[in-house]
Amino acid sequence: MSVTTKERILEAAEELMLTKSFHSVGLNEILTAVKVPKGSFYHYFESKEQFGVELITHYVGDHTDRLGKFFAARDTTALQKFADYWSYSIGRITQGECQQSCLVAKLGLEVANFSEAMREVLAAGLKTWRGIFEAAIREGQVDGSIRKDLIPKDAAAVIQDTWQGALQRMQVEKSVAALRSAAQFLHSYLAASKY
Repeated sequence: MSVTTKERILEAAEELMLTKSFHSVGLNEILTAVKVPKGSFYHYFESKEQFGVELITHYVGDHTDRLGKFFAARDTTALQKFADYWSYSIGRITQGECQQSCLVAKLGLEVANFSEAMREVLAAGLKTWRGIFEAAIREGQVDGSIRKDLIPKDAAAVIQDTWQGALQRMQVEKSVAALRSAAQFLHSYLAASKY
C-alpha cells in the first residue's frame, strides 16, 4: 500500500517534533521535508491544532499496533512479553542516541494546556496503552508469571507512570540508565515468586 501525502506529512512532522517541539516546528519546515507546497497542508488540515490532533492520533495508532504485536505473542509468558518490550524500547532509544522516541511523552506537557482537543487524544492514547498492559497482567496472572495479588488496572497505571517518568529522565540525562532501572523495578514488581 502506498503512503499518501497526508501520511508523509504526519510522519515527517513526527520526526521533527521528536527532536524539537510542537510549537517550534513551523509548517514550512514540515512541508520542505516532504517536498510539498504549502497549499497541500491546508488541503489536509484546517489548522495547526487540528494537524496536532491528527499527528497524535496517527502516532498513538502506530504505537498501539506495536504494543499489540508484543503482547499478542503466544510463545512466552506475559512477564517475558513485558521484559521483551522494555528491552526493545531501550535498544531503540540507545540506537537513537537517547533522543526521545515517544511523541506522547514529548508533547504531553507541552500541549496539554494549549489544546483541549490534543490533550483528549493524548489521554485516550495513554488509556488505550494501559488497557493493553492490564490485559497482559491478567494473562500473566493466569499463566503464573505475574503476581496474583496485583489489581491489574492499578498495576497497569504503575507500569505506565514509571515508564513515562523514566522516559523523561532519560531525555534530561541523555542516558538509558533510568529506563534500565525502571525495567528492572517493574519486572520485580510484577513477577510471581518463582520468577
